[in-house]
Amino acid sequence: MSARIISFDTETTGLDYATGDRVIELGAVEILDRNKTGEEFQTYLNPDGKEISEKAQEITGITNEQLKDKPKFKDIADDFINFVKGAELVIHNAEFDVGFINNELKLANHEVKDIRDICTVYDTLTTAQTMFPGQRNNLNALSARLGISGYDRTYHGALLDAQILADTYLNLTGGQVTFDLSQNSSVTQNIQIDEQDLKEIKFKKFIAEENDVQEHEKFIKKLNQKTDKEISW
Repeated sequence: MSARIISFDTETTGLDYATGDRVIELGAVEILDRNKTGEEFQTYLNPDGKEISEKAQEITGITNEQLKDKPKFKDIADDFINFVKGAELVIHNAEFDVGFINNELKLANHEVKDIRDICTVYDTLTTAQTMFPGQRNNLNALSARLGISGYDRTYHGALLDAQILADTYLNLTGGQVTFDLSQNSSVTQNIQIDEQDLKEIKFKKFIAEENDVQEHEKFIKKLNQKTDKEISW
């Protein structure tokens, strides 16, 4: 059985915990054997008097009024730690979320001082920047590039983004599965193709521009490095 993986995201009152911004939602989704298990952790949090910025309210749809009766981080800290402990945390732009969660642990005077002491961290932004250099690699752009669909993106939410991130991570790391399909008899199918169908197939001529060729070669190079196989398509 593969290691336990947790895709993780936070929503916050603003962008800088050093100036007093706080976490207002936690979302985490469990992955085992490259499948989402259905086990999730989600909670809204009372930011202990810190007002949500107008921009954060626009992005999340969360208001100060909605959080008045929600628990404070210190009240759910142990439950959260128990859910993620020992897992690999998959985070998009990990520096941001790790900074915020460590700040919450500090303010709660929790025995865990750094989330990285109990979890390893995998940053999908770093991977995306390596695989798709020079392109927009925020979670929205990356998930769209990888064909992730079926989610309502009207507002950002920590659990929603953790779900999207889980799918994005599984697609982004799909190179961990061998590409040498010729050696895997389980993918062999007996497909009957009608001769008339073959005659009706029309091929579209495509000529790649120089920039396209260069980007393709970069991508193939990354696949070769990731899979330790020589891929030439």
